[in-house]
Amino acid sequence: MDLGIKGKRALVCASSKGLGLGCAEALAEAGVDLVMNARGSEALEAAAERIRAEHGVTVTTVAADVATPEGQAAVIEAAGDVDILVNNAGGPPPGMWSDWDREDFIKALDANMLAPIALMKALMPGMMERGWGRVVNITSQSVRAPIAVLGLSNSARTGLTGYVAGTARQVAGKGVNINNLLPGIHATDRADALDGGVVKAEGITLEEARARRAAGIPAGRYGTRQEFGAACAFLCSQHAGFIVGQNILLDGGATNLTM
Repeated sequence: MDLGIKGKRALVCASSKGLGLGCAEALAEAGVDLVMNARGSEALEAAAERIRAEHGVTVTTVAADVATPEGQAAVIEAAGDVDILVNNAGGPPPGMWSDWDREDFIKALDANMLAPIALMKALMPGMMERGWGRVVNITSQSVRAPIAVLGLSNSARTGLTGYVAGTARQVAGKGVNINNLLPGIHATDRADALDGGVVKAEGITLEEARARRAAGIPAGRYGTRQEFGAACAFLCSQHAGFIVGQNILLDGGATNLTM
């Protein structure tokens, strides 16, 4: 399928690895020029060079932490008049409700709620003026069904979801569509970290931890960054113009919901 976005320009945050990289790869395959961001420059530059070579698109890199005002300013300046914004940031650490203090919640909010809001506020006005734009926020399946050990993520990402629910309906008439992608477990560094916590807590092997988690997914496996990226690229396409303010699960059926 031709996504109809060749020649568009996208900012993809936290895109040197994992789900963000999957989104950047899929957009580049569709002919979209990229601004790629990550905190670490080495992995970021390696990913950008590979995407340039494979897809022939222009790729600008910005090594910065989008959870900070300085990082946001650097990314916004490099982004310029982007047509597509993919918000993404690593999740907060797991733990129990009694582990977290105010500062822990502030850090989670800065990374997973306030940073994407800041980027939307900065970049959507230009999209609205030009009459076309796409925003995809990578959140989590936990906004539909909370994950007990991810209380920081539950809180911050659900706050972002509430903001998007109202905002998406205010900007849709200007041709700008905002939607959220809710990943379950994918084969990324984040999954490795979560599985590593189970290994440490229960004294089992990493393979056993992965097999146990996969057994709870109806699809019987972890997702891949490539299939996640394909879903993101579709939401950014010309064909997704009537999808507004939705929360789309990509979890292999793991979240047990009727609606």
